[in-house]
Amino acid sequence: MPYLLLALAITSEVCATSCLKLTEGFTRLWPSIAVGIGYALSFLLLGRALKHIPVSIAYAVWSGAGTAAVAAIGIVAFGEQLGRAQWLGIALIIVGVVVLNLRGSH
Repeated sequence: MPYLLLALAITSEVCATSCLKLTEGFTRLWPSIAVGIGYALSFLLLGRALKHIPVSIAYAVWSGAGTAAVAAIGIVAFGEQLGRAQWLGIALIIVGVVVLNLRGSH
């Protein structure tokens, strides 16, 4: 159950971050409301997950997965492009999260 909460926190954060671009500097009401709700829900769920998952693991997974997912959404939905250095950075984030999770005792 804690990892389901973490997955939902990541999903909520990714949705909120993706909506940030749509707010046009918080000048559009509905995307701005979606951002606020998404971040609030994400932190609520992350806080609940932290009752059972070490903060070092949970935050690394939350931020790393969120970063990679938002980069993918930027490419697909907003037509953004990444160079080799950016792809390498995302790969290093993913490797870092995997290494943190290798410690085995969650």
